[in-house]
Amino acid sequence: MNIRRVGFDHPDAIKLNDAVQAEYALRYGDDGDETFLTPQDFLPPRGVYLIAYDESDRPVATGGWRSQERNDEGYSDGDAELKRMYVVEEVRGRGLARRMLAALEEDARAAGRLRMVLETGTKQPEAIALYVSSGYTRCPKFGFYRFHEESRCFAKDL
Repeated sequence: MNIRRVGFDHPDAIKLNDAVQAEYALRYGDDGDETFLTPQDFLPPRGVYLIAYDESDRPVATGGWRSQERNDEGYSDGDAELKRMYVVEEVRGRGLARRMLAALEEDARAAGRLRMVLETGTKQPEAIALYVSSGYTRCPKFGFYRFHEESRCFAKDL
């Protein structure tokens, strides 16, 4: 797997974002994740967006983080918020998500972020299992979905 930094507006990022949004819509019966994101959210040193490519140079996994500071949505100073973790269905179960998560954590740590935080949902049990097995623990809810019953928030000190 070849992991590359790209812009959130890169054509491959748009393609994978559309795929993850379609999966969210299918799982939750809505229009996907409505959290407002911009390409600027993922510009170093305040964030990063990564895509993993397979040996055929096909984009197969994605993820990013963006800086957050204490605010009325429940974030804390020094947070790096994990966004758009996704692995295409046909290559799941090969450890790509775990490798992507490790790369994102390392990048956030190198940028001086103190804690990685993420929001997922009850209809994504495989995501919850990945995060718990990677050292994340439940934390108070934050962000756009903090008032939703199906929302689950996790954090890990970097």
